Amino acid sequence: MWEQAVETIGSSLDERTTCAELAAFVCGRLCDAAAVDLLAEDVPVLRPGTRPDWVRAATAGRADLLAPDGAPRGDGRARALRALQEERPVADTAPAHGTHDPHDPYGPRGPRGPRGPRGPRGPRGTVAVPVTAWGHPYGVLLAVRTSGAFTDDETAALQGAARLAAVHLGHARRHAATYGTALNLQRALLAEPGRPHPNLDLATRYLPAGGGALVGGDWFETVRLHYGRTLLVMGDVMGHGLDAAVDMNAYRSMLRYVASTDLPPHRVLRRLDAAVTGDGNRRPATCLLVRVDPARGRAAFAGAGHLPPAVFGADGTGELVDLPVGPPLGTGVGGYELVTRDLAPSQTLLLFTDGLVERRGEDIDVSLDRLAGLRLPAGAGVEELLDEVVARLEAEGAEDDVAALAARIRHRPGRHLAGPAV
Repeated sequence: MWEQAVETIGSSLDERTTCAELAAFVCGRLCDAAAVDLLAEDVPVLRPGTRPDWVRAATAGRADLLAPDGAPRGDGRARALRALQEERPVADTAPAHGTHDPHDPYGPRGPRGPRGPRGPRGPRGTVAVPVTAWGHPYGVLLAVRTSGAFTDDETAALQGAARLAAVHLGHARRHAATYGTALNLQRALLAEPGRPHPNLDLATRYLPAGGGALVGGDWFETVRLHYGRTLLVMGDVMGHGLDAAVDMNAYRSMLRYVASTDLPPHRVLRRLDAAVTGDGNRRPATCLLVRVDPARGRAAFAGAGHLPPAVFGADGTGELVDLPVGPPLGTGVGGYELVTRDLAPSQTLLLFTDGLVERRGEDIDVSLDRLAGLRLPAGAGVEELLDEVVARLEAEGAEDDVAALAARIRHRPGRHLAGPAV
């Protein structure tokens, strides 16, 4: 039975899924009905006199043997607290008629009314089993059966299954805490990208991955340069979690410093690659740089292992920019090339990370063609256009983080800024 429990309980990092698996496992083998009630607040220790709130996380089996969803009441509350505080199962084996709260979901009478514990369904046993691991209380497993009291072996089996579920609940909560820290850090870092020049309309999106994966190192940035130009940046640090988010911040800081020298994009990448390689403590990262010169209607591109950007015209049709793929940053290989092309005020430039387009089992060229083949609303603003792309590609449910940036030259008739050519 233990091997079956290990294979059955804890298939995901979702708390309610784990509780449902626990209830279903014990109900199918040891009892007629089961419920898992979690403490509404995570508390490391339940002190005497504590009266916590409960949340019913899962049920299985005969609903008529369980009280309605909600916090335990009456003797059931006391029994649940005893089970948690003493870290042992607390059983009730159908004592004499009339000694229990008729609304007690942990007692033998429950909703059966005045017939008492030996009504037409026969005698009934209940046991409240603590769901704890490493001394940390998470909740209580209630098991109910109509065939009488649980044996010591059956109670021990219930306790083992509850403890296994508690271990997975602990993992889930630690994962949630780490995920929350990384996500808050990433959102804080991406909340205010550097200010582009006012001659550029800009929209950005960041969508963390779904499915329980840790947040990654996707990032974007804009750097204001001389003569009305702006450097657009899109990057993706390899890996996930806090380390990737911290490295992402280091890349952004180095990029800002190098970009302030106003070098062409391919030379910025060379400098950045050399700095990261010399550090030796950073994960490799892909990066795409686009320097936009609105006065001349030109854009200069350089990529370090990153997917090419797309350009959408006023009619909503798109195309990918033909861009050489250089090695990722941090490899020390170098060899980045510069590509330039015209960029009209009617065109929208789209930079993105691979989470926007990649799909499991699909060739990346097919994924990129899907993006380029989108027919977006003609004349849409950058915000509307970016929303359309996210919606059409179903990026909200992507398996990897998604970062995207849309930029368009803001047309200003009669205005021209002198400066060096891109």
